[in-house]
Amino acid sequence: MSTSATHTISLRTPPAQRELIDRAARLAGKSRTDFMLEAASEKAQQVLLDQTHFEVPPEKYEAFEALMSAPLSNNGAIQRLLATRAPWDK
Repeated sequence: MSTSATHTISLRTPPAQRELIDRAARLAGKSRTDFMLEAASEKAQQVLLDQTHFEVPPEKYEAFEALMSAPLSNNGAIQRLLATRAPWDK
């Protein structure tokens, strides 16, 4: 994370929620601000990584489709992977 904060984020919270956050921050050895920024950043990354719908310009999609439709080169590692039974099929 950046060490030079340039923006303020203000929010209101019920006392019980603030105490919960403060207890967890103390347990983690962090300030409330650092704890909340870390937690919010982790959640934001999780949401973005869980994204399943992507919009791209048509030319980028066509290039992606071409790559996905191209035959695989003779790659030994891929051949071994495809020949290996999945653990749940054993």
